[in-house]
Amino acid sequence: MTEEATRRTPGTPCWTSLMVHSLAATQEFYSGLFGWTYHSGPGQLGPYVRAELDGRPVAGIGELPPGRQLPVSWTTYLASDDADATAERIRCCGGTVGVGPLEAEEEGRLVIAMDPSGATFGVWEGRRHLGAQGAGVPGTPVWHELLTAETTMIAKFYESVFGYETEAVVAADFDYLTLNVNGAPAAAIHGVGNALPRDQGPRWMTYFETADTDAAAGLVAELGGQVLAPPRDAAPGRLATVADPEGAVFSLLRSDTPAPQAG
Repeated sequence: MTEEATRRTPGTPCWTSLMVHSLAATQEFYSGLFGWTYHSGPGQLGPYVRAELDGRPVAGIGELPPGRQLPVSWTTYLASDDADATAERIRCCGGTVGVGPLEAEEEGRLVIAMDPSGATFGVWEGRRHLGAQGAGVPGTPVWHELLTAETTMIAKFYESVFGYETEAVVAADFDYLTLNVNGAPAAAIHGVGNALPRDQGPRWMTYFETADTDAAAGLVAELGGQVLAPPRDAAPGRLATVADPEGAVFSLLRSDTPAPQAG
């Protein structure tokens, strides 16, 4: 992502949002972890706030209607210049459009969809709101990847819908493709085979930058979350996989490079 609010190239991850049961408690958790402050956002889907760092938007959090016991997870939004056309391509390529296309007041136009494997993602046609800012600063989303059983079939869907060029990471027993936009990695698909949790299924993972992965993972536990995979060194930097108090899974990353390829 670019530092300033500029229009994103189609297919580029531009936003991430979370729908939860307790908005107030979730705001408190992420404020304690990342130092986020909050500003009210479009409310078509119910109570919703935009998380900010130094006045720059970084993520969204909304509240589910009472009694809706849906799984809580971060949703990656991919940029589009025409949400309606992208929604039609999603349907034609075997995906499902669950919400939209609909207007988010004057901010933009959105779609929430599922790919053929069942992973949920969003589409965002930005207008006044073009996406997250301040990439690379601790507390901002720095990378997005789809965790799925295998990469080959699902990659064809994303190539057809968003025009990605895919590039395989060549390594023994490592099924990993980057989704490239204009020759540079924008996101990735990670095939994890039987390691994919049966109770969660394929899902997009958001990686948040942190200055100290070990300290941040400890803070997650102190604030009522869980450390699912302890801090470890990997190609992009130092990683940990964690969950917030409602079970939304995300990753912490202290990047070694400005544009990590997380795995």
